[in-house]
Amino acid sequence: MPSALAVVLAYVIGSIPTAYLAGRWLKGVDLRTVGSGNLGATNVHRNLGVRAAVVVLVLDFLKGGLPAALLPRFFHADVGGGANTTLWLGLACGVAAIAGHAKPVFLLWRGGGKGVATAAGVFAALAPTAFGVAFASFAVTFALTRIVSAASISAAIAMPVGMALTAGARSPLFIVSVVVSAFVLWAHRSNMARLRQGTEPRFGARTTEGSR
Repeated sequence: MPSALAVVLAYVIGSIPTAYLAGRWLKGVDLRTVGSGNLGATNVHRNLGVRAAVVVLVLDFLKGGLPAALLPRFFHADVGGGANTTLWLGLACGVAAIAGHAKPVFLLWRGGGKGVATAAGVFAALAPTAFGVAFASFAVTFALTRIVSAASISAAIAMPVGMALTAGARSPLFIVSVVVSAFVLWAHRSNMARLRQGTEPRFGARTTEGSR
C-alpha cells in the first residue's frame, strides 16, 4: 500500500477532535465558544475538569505517537532507502497528525489545538531521548512559573536542541523538529505577547484564552 495513504490516514487520525467531543459529551458545549476557544487540554481543564483534561491529553498524545510509530510498519514506502525511508515516513505521518490536530477535517478545518501534546507523542515515539529533554524543560518551566504556555514554549525550544545533541543536526529528526517547533511557537504567539506583558494566567486561573 502506498506511503501517501499512510500520511492521509495519519492526518485523519490527528483530526479526531477529542476536546470537542469531550465538551459535547460531558456538558453539551462547543469548547471553541467557551474559555480560550482552543481545543486543547488546558481549555478542557478549565471548563470540564481535571479528569476530562487528562483523558484528552493522553488521547492527543496518542494521536501523534501511534501514527508515527505504527503506520510505517503497515505501509510500504514508495521508494527504497531502508531505515532512513521508514524514518521519513514516520515523520511525515507525525507531521500529518499534528496538522490534523491543528486543522481537523471533521470540524471543517475550523478550530483545533496548538499541537503540543500531539507533537510530544510524535517525538516520544521516534526520538524518546530528545523528547525527554523537552519534557524536562516543560516540567521545570511549569514548576517555576505555573504557566502552561511558558512551559510549552520552553519545550518547543528545547526539542531541536535535544535532537541536535542526540540525533545530530543533519538528521531528519532534527530538521522536522525545527519545523514543528516553529509551528508551536507561531501557535503560541498571542501567549508570548501576554507573557511579555505579564498578563498570561497561571494554571488553574479563570481566563478568556488558554494554551495548548
